[in-house]
Amino acid sequence: MRLSIRPASPADAPALCAWNAAMAQETEGLALDPAVLERGVRRVFEQPQRGFYLVAERDGEAVGGLLVTYEWSDWRNADYWWIQSVYVVPAARRDGVFRALYAEVERRAREAGAASLRLYVETENRRAQRTYGELGMQPCHYAMYEQVL
Repeated sequence: MRLSIRPASPADAPALCAWNAAMAQETEGLALDPAVLERGVRRVFEQPQRGFYLVAERDGEAVGGLLVTYEWSDWRNADYWWIQSVYVVPAARRDGVFRALYAEVERRAREAGAASLRLYVETENRRAQRTYGELGMQPCHYAMYEQVL
């Protein structure tokens, strides 16, 4: 089966919303507000400076995707590229879908002169942490803090 990676389009918004909702439920037990989620996904297409989505397709069927957003670093005079909203449909997991998505992000980031690739991972998600390590990512020395507004 052939796997291809392509930029997402607004026509992919329903799948991206469904995947984000499923990911939030699976990883954090969160039920996202569908209307807020849809506006958030569509805003990326309306304001491309926020980032971009990639979609993985196997034999023409969308099986996963992710979002890349940017964080400016004055120290590096370049953007950090943040990988977010990663989702692979259950039937396609452990079959190279994320690796292919990651390879395309890495290729684009290098071409764009990004400072580095970053992502968040649940502290208990050892399987994902192993995968990220196998791709060359390393834990960074920052702890994350948040104040929900």
